[in-house]
Amino acid sequence: MLYAILAYHVEDELLAWTPEQDAAVVSKVIEVQAPLRASGHFGPAARLDDTQKAKTLRGPGAGMVLDGPFAETKEQLLGFHLVNYDTEEEAIAAARKLREVNPSAVYEIRPVKLFVPADGFGTTRG
Repeated sequence: MLYAILAYHVEDELLAWTPEQDAAVVSKVIEVQAPLRASGHFGPAARLDDTQKAKTLRGPGAGMVLDGPFAETKEQLLGFHLVNYDTEEEAIAAARKLREVNPSAVYEIRPVKLFVPADGFGTTRG
């Protein structure tokens, strides 16, 4: 089963990191990803650009493009990891490993159902 591990942060805090602080966290995250990727459980991961650069498409018909996301939360979705585990518990364990090296992040673990086969994992089951 595919799971998305969604990474939330208080964006202003993350943007306040020095380049050195940011590079240190990214380096530690990459270290955690390496054995998960080698085991065949870890797929694509992405860091999203600033929420200020986001656009939202909503409304009837062709919709209307609006600036930014409209979530009224303290934390913003800033990235995600795609993992493939047999159980939710295994996906949660992977998220815990990521959180060990990035403790200011909040991770949401959510099952993913693909409608189009993807490179890397192929079709989902379940």
